[in-house]
Amino acid sequence: MSTKFNLGKKLVLLVMLVTITALGITSYMSTDYASETLKERGGELLIGESSIRGESLRLSFESRIEQNNILANDPMIQSLVLELNKIPNNKLKEFQENNRRDFLIQVQAFQELIGFSIGFEDTKIIGNNGKVFFSLSGNADEDYIQNELFQKGLKKSFIVFEPTESGKRLVVVSPIFADDSKKGDEPIGVIISKTRTTSIDNILLNRSGLGETGEVYIVNDDYLMLSESRFFENAVFHQKVDTIGVQKCFNEKENHVGFYPDYRNVPIYGASNCMPEFGIVLLAEIDEKELVEPIKILQTRILLTSLFITMLMGLLAYFAAESLSHPLKALKNAANKIANGKFDVRTNITTGDEIGELSRAFDSMAQKLEESLIEIKEKEEVIKQLEGGMLLKFSQHEENDCVGVIDMSDSTRISSKLSDSDVSKMYEIFLNFMAKIILKYNGEVVKNIGDALMFRFANIDSKDSAAMKNVIECCFSMIESHAELKKELNAENIDALDYKISATYGSVKVAESTTSKISDIFGPTVNRCFKINSFCPKNSIVVDNNTYESLKDCKEYEFMQFCSIEIKQKYGYSIFEIKRKESKT
Repeated sequence: MSTKFNLGKKLVLLVMLVTITALGITSYMSTDYASETLKERGGELLIGESSIRGESLRLSFESRIEQNNILANDPMIQSLVLELNKIPNNKLKEFQENNRRDFLIQVQAFQELIGFSIGFEDTKIIGNNGKVFFSLSGNADEDYIQNELFQKGLKKSFIVFEPTESGKRLVVVSPIFADDSKKGDEPIGVIISKTRTTSIDNILLNRSGLGETGEVYIVNDDYLMLSESRFFENAVFHQKVDTIGVQKCFNEKENHVGFYPDYRNVPIYGASNCMPEFGIVLLAEIDEKELVEPIKILQTRILLTSLFITMLMGLLAYFAAESLSHPLKALKNAANKIANGKFDVRTNITTGDEIGELSRAFDSMAQKLEESLIEIKEKEEVIKQLEGGMLLKFSQHEENDCVGVIDMSDSTRISSKLSDSDVSKMYEIFLNFMAKIILKYNGEVVKNIGDALMFRFANIDSKDSAAMKNVIECCFSMIESHAELKKELNAENIDALDYKISATYGSVKVAESTTSKISDIFGPTVNRCFKINSFCPKNSIVVDNNTYESLKDCKEYEFMQFCSIEIKQKYGYSIFEIKRKESKT
C-alpha cells in the first residue's frame, strides 16, 4: 500500500506540474500577445485622433488667416488706410470719424461674404504708424506702435489665442499692403480680428471613442492649456502642461507617442500633433490604467481557468493512480504525450476492471484538457474581436471622387437664441434632412463637422456626364427643398435656415475603418471643397474648375466665375457658381 500510495503521489505531482507548465506557457504567451496588441492599437487610436483633429484645426486656422487676408486685400480698405497714413496726428480723429462708415461697409460686406459662423467680436484696422483707423467696437484713441501683435503683423499673417473672462478667443493678424505693392514692399497697415472659438472647441471637446479618461486638448508655446480639461475647471490659460509631448514639439519640432505622466502627474498613453507654425501642440491622451484594464481582466480569467483545470487534473490523476495496474506503461506513454502538448492522445483500454475505469478516466481527462484549451483560445479570439471593435486600424488608398459640403449659414447667431434642446433639434432636422437627399441620389454621407455635412460620390469618371449631372442634381435638390425644410423647422418653433453648397472633383485618400462601413476621406480635393464653400452665396451652389470642365457643355446649366484672376492667383484654382437656365416660354 505504501508503494502504491507513493506512486499515486508522484503521478499527481507529475500531472499537476505538466498541466501548470502547459497552461502557464499558454497563459503567458496569450496575455503577452494581447497586451502588445492592445497597446499597439491604443497607440493607433490616439495617433489617428491627434492626426485627424490636428488636420481639422490646421484647416480651421488656415481658413481664418485666409479670410482675414481677404479683408486686408480689399481695394477700398487699402485705399482708406493709404489715405489715412498721410493725415497728420492733429487731424486724424476728424478723418477717422468721416471714414468710419466706409470702413464699416467693407467690414460688413466681408462678414456677409464669409458668413457670421466664425463669430467675429472685433476688427481693428491700424496704420503703419500704429494709429487705429477703425474698430468694429468703436473708434478709440489707441496707439499700437509698441504692441507685440502689431509689430509681428507687419511681417506676416498669424494666429494667436488670448485669454478672456469666459475663457479664450482667437486673434487673427494680417498685414495690409498697397494695391500696387511689389514683393519686398513695406506694409501700409495691419488688421487685427478677434473671433470666438466655438468651432475649434467642438473639434477638441468631442470625446467619443476616448473611453472614461481620454481627452484631446491643445497647449501653446508658453506651456499653458488652451482648451477645457476633462478633469479640472478653469484650465484655459491657467493649467501648466510641461510634459514630454509638449517639450518634444517646442524644443525639437517633433511628435511623440508613448507612456508618460500628464499634467496631473497621472501615467497616461498619449500622442501629440506638433503645429509650431501656429505656436500650439495638440495632445490626445488616455489613462494607462484604462488602457491596460482589459489585459488585467484577461490575465485573471486565464489564471482562474488554469487553477481550476489544474485542481481537476490533480484529483483525476490521484484517483487514477489508486487503481493503477499492469497497463502502467501504456498510461505512462499517454501521459508523456500529454506532457509534450499532444492532448488528442487516448489509451482506449477496454477491460472491465479497475484498469478499464482508469483508462476511461484518463481519456476523459485528456479530452477535457483539449476542450479547455480550445475554449481558452476561443475566448481569446472573442476578446481580441471585442478589443478590435473599440480600436481603429486604417488602410488608405486613392480614388477619384466628387466631394460635397453643405454648410449651415449663421448657425452661431441662430443657436445663441435657442435653448440647448432646440439647438440639438435644429441640427438633427437639418443634417438628417440633407442626408436623406444625398442617399436618394446614391451619394455617401461621410461625416458632419459642426454645422456642416460632408458627402461624396465615389469612383466617378469626370467624362461620365450622367454621373456628374447626378451630383449636381443632388445639390439642386437640396437648394430646391428649402421650403420643405422650413416647414419641418417651423413645426418645432425654429426659424428657417439658409445654407451653402460646394462641390469639387479630384483625387482623394480614402481611410477605411476595419470596424465600420463608413469611410473617411482626405486630401486637397476635400480641403478645396471646404475653402470654396466660404465664397458661396446663401442658398446657392459653387463648384471648382474640374467640375466646371465636366459640365460646361450641359445646356441646362449656366456658370458664373468668381473674381477669376484674383482667386486663381491667390488660391491656384477657379470658383464657379452654377444655376439652372431659365426656360424660355
